[in-house]
Amino acid sequence: ISNIMFSKLKHIKDLRGQAKTMQNALAQETITVEKDGLTVIMNGNMEVEKITINTDLNGPDLEAKMAAAINEAIKKTQRIMAEKMQAMGGIPGLS
Repeated sequence: ISNIMFSKLKHIKDLRGQAKTMQNALAQETITVEKDGLTVIMNGNMEVEKITINTDLNGPDLEAKMAAAINEAIKKTQRIMAEKMQAMGGIPGLS
């Protein structure tokens, strides 16, 4: 029984190591979306690093345009994450 337990603990440790490696690789990615006078820069961990709003842009549409630009940046980031995961062989046990 103890060999099985140690094997499972080692597997969990390996998975954590792979996840950390992937997180570090994704943090190096930069995704930029320019849409309707807005620029959103996001890293591969889906953290917004910068938002730039054109000074001519205002009015009731601003919030909707900002949400659309952020959502587009998130979708781009998710695609890059999926590509990186495939390139790194995926995460064993989750495929």
